[in-house]
Amino acid sequence: MVPGIALLHLCRELGIREVSIYGYTKENVRRPPDQVAAFRAACVEFARQAIAAGTAFRAVGDEQSDSFPEELREVAIRRTRGDLRVNLLVNYGWQWDLAQLRRTGELATAGLPRIELVVRWGGRRRLSGFLPAQCAYADFYVVETLWPDMTVEEFVQALHWYQEQDVTLGG
Repeated sequence: MVPGIALLHLCRELGIREVSIYGYTKENVRRPPDQVAAFRAACVEFARQAIAAGTAFRAVGDEQSDSFPEELREVAIRRTRGDLRVNLLVNYGWQWDLAQLRRTGELATAGLPRIELVVRWGGRRRLSGFLPAQCAYADFYVVETLWPDMTVEEFVQALHWYQEQDVTLGG
């Protein structure tokens, strides 16, 4: 089982209806080719397992780019059927999202909901371009663990922490 699938099962059990996950950014594709290939392969395998687990899966990103995995093009156009909505950001970039806004008057990610909680791995304390419009009022929870090693227990701790926050949405 690839990292994250156990967390999807937990989200389903807890009644969480939608999650958005960063696969890789448009900037990440400037890394060494072996890293980019690993990002792409991990996203394809995650998608395969998430769809098999019955999620309403969608890949979100610049599917017109050569950096977008061919295997995910269909789920970039049409979400699969399922109960838990999973949005995997693949070859996503906030500048790409804003360019769509300039062209059409709507963000490419306009259908994605407001993000309430961002769990940031690896001790980082930055957004790294992750859905900036949707994260305007998000709370950030930082763990030192890297994504592939994050445990269900750490995720549960993040959820407990979030439940204690005073969510005002800027009010």
